[in-house]
Amino acid sequence: MTEAATGPKERTFIENARRQQIVAAAIDTIAEVGFAQASLARIAERVGISKGVISYHFAGKDDLIRQVVIEIVEAGRGYIIPRVLAGSTGPGTLRAYIEANLTFMHEHRNSMVAIVDIVRNGGLTTDGGQRVDGRDVDVATQLLQELLARLQTEGGLRSDFDPGVMAVAIRGAIDSVPYRLVRDPDLDVDHYAREIATIFDLATRVAD
Repeated sequence: MTEAATGPKERTFIENARRQQIVAAAIDTIAEVGFAQASLARIAERVGISKGVISYHFAGKDDLIRQVVIEIVEAGRGYIIPRVLAGSTGPGTLRAYIEANLTFMHEHRNSMVAIVDIVRNGGLTTDGGQRVDGRDVDVATQLLQELLARLQTEGGLRSDFDPGVMAVAIRGAIDSVPYRLVRDPDLDVDHYAREIATIFDLATRVAD
């Protein structure tokens, strides 16, 4: 039985470290050569291991790519949530949300490029399943809508905008960045983040 067929609780520290190493190599390989060219052999070569080692830890490329997506999503949540929770005012919380999202994308450019290429070229597995759950975007928008509504109720943001519409607009501005990074590696994400945060601050701030 391969390690990929066993449960997470049975994995040792060394096995988990190897899996993370393979996932990181897969992200960098996809970002460099594209999803279609990111074979297990090429990924193994980047790590300095045999293809068989990858097969021990993952039940094929589909399994590995699913884990790549999971790792990126979880890393994003781990980076963003504490920064949003640290916000002490309505405007401060919203700015933290926008800037944390975009800073994560800036600091993890290869992950963003990999996700875009997976969605474009490898969204479906060989058996017709999905590697990327499109509901993640819907969930992110719903959670943002709830955050905006709460900040309105607390008086931190103006009460006369539709939090659902505003959430869609904010997520649209954020989620366009990975695609822009693919086209423009020199995109000034820090400047973009400040501008977007200011735009939505002005759109939601309680009038003086």
